[in-house]
Amino acid sequence: MKKDIHIPEVSDVFVAVVQEEHPEYKTNDWNAYIINNKNVDLDTVLIVSRGYSEHKVTPVMRHTIKLLPSRSYAKIEFLQNDVLALNNEFKVTFFEGNHMLDKTYLFRKNTINEKALQTIPLMQLKGVLVK
Repeated sequence: MKKDIHIPEVSDVFVAVVQEEHPEYKTNDWNAYIINNKNVDLDTVLIVSRGYSEHKVTPVMRHTIKLLPSRSYAKIEFLQNDVLALNNEFKVTFFEGNHMLDKTYLFRKNTINEKALQTIPLMQLKGVLVK
């Protein structure tokens, strides 16, 4: 029966967009990161990202991280300034032990900006976080 199916919820895994200075070009770039704030490693992390609005759609990007250790983070992708005016969606699927989990993280259009910056856990950098 449907009521007997248990779908575990994702906790302590986040996506953050951080503004960082590019070391070579000395520009402030926006980069998306996945954060594993759990005490267990995540295996085979698959991330599908896209930007969209009513009139525009970006190409779909796919990323794989073979192992994301506990209490760590990894860079997903660079975000161009033009994409910040769109909704930015990150669909994350991973294995935690023998369980496959997934969650969709959505940054609504124009929410990635300097006024929304906060300290990101584990990274100790300023950025925008979606839980």
